[in-house]
Parts: sequence; structure tokens; C-alpha cells
Amino acid sequence: MITLGWTSGAAERNLGKVCTPDDKDLLMRRAIVAVLAGATVLAGSACDSDATSTDTTAASSPPSVAPSTAANTAPPDYSASTRLVCDKLKTLYTTELRAFGTAMGKMVTYKEEKQTSEAEKAERVAAGQLQAAATKIRKETAAAENPDFQAAGKVSAAKLETSAKDRKYMDKVKTLTDLNKSVEAQFTEWLNPVAGYCG
Repeated sequence: MITLGWTSGAAERNLGKVCTPDDKDLLMRRAIVAVLAGATVLAGSACDSDATSTDTTAASSPPSVAPSTAANTAPPDYSASTRLVCDKLKTLYTTELRAFGTAMGKMVTYKEEKQTSEAEKAERVAAGQLQAAATKIRKETAAAENPDFQAAGKVSAAKLETSAKDRKYMDKVKTLTDLNKSVEAQFTEWLNPVAGYCG
């Protein structure tokens, strides 16, 4: 049986010709679903907040000065650029962060089975995916016109890079229950600066 890109042979019970997942397999699936659900919440409305706030401001505040003066004092409209960058960042959730979730699930399974070397390999893969996510965020937000969005991208990227290097989060996750309880909050911590522009 293939589960989100990795095989889980020993974790199955064979009932005739039907393989059913055991509790560990189901817990890991829940962890990955939580990763994807959290990502969907963060990316779901993809920059609508930027466009909406601009439209609401324009509609609710009557012009108090002549149009030529208003054009000079109006803040720049970054909504198109922000939307473009956010659309590019959506792939984080289906590529790097999904691979991170899968590697974390493997790591925890190996930890529980006392397979230390395999757990360390999976942890390295997870750290590599965090680094890749940081690189993508840094690259894509650098192209944003909004300097505040660029700064938010640097903050999110730095948080991911720190976690990839020090691995404190990965070290404290010992069981699939730990992973299920903490992964969504951890994604929010890493991605909140950028999600403020894309969520």
C-alpha cells in the first residue's frame, strides 16, 4: 500500500487480500491531513485581504480633495503584485511542506520503532524541506512590490531556516500524537508573517 509517497508494509494487517492500516498509519495520515488543512487555511483566500481592504477603503471614504491632489497622496496599490507572489507561494503547500509532513511522519514512526539511523535520515529530509521552503519564500517575496511583504518574507524564511538548522521542533516530536498536536501551530508560527499578505 502506498501512503502519500511512502510504503507502509509492516504497519498493515493482512485480512485475506485486503490490507488495512493500523493505528499508527491512521495517526500519521491525520498528521499529514492536519498539515494540508493548515496550509489550506493559510493559502485559501490567496491575497483577497489585500484587494478587499483597498476596495473597501476606496468605496467607504469620499474624496475630500480635488482628484489631482488625491492621486498624489493615495498609497500605492500592491494588490496585483501581492496576488502574483501569493499564487507562486501556493506550491509550498503541495511540494515542500507536504514533503516535510511526510518526512516528519516517517521520522516519528522510526523513533517509535527504535530505528535511530532511519529516524535521523528522515529528520534530515524534513530539515531539507524546511530549507527549500525558506528559499522559495525568500525568492518569491523578494519580487513583491510591497516592501512590507518583502520584509515579511524574510521573517518567515528566517524562521524556517532556523528550525531547519537547530531542529528543536523535530527533536521535541517523539510520537505521532505529538506531531498531530503541534504541527498546525508550528506552521502558523513559521508562515504567519507571509500569511498576513496571502491569507
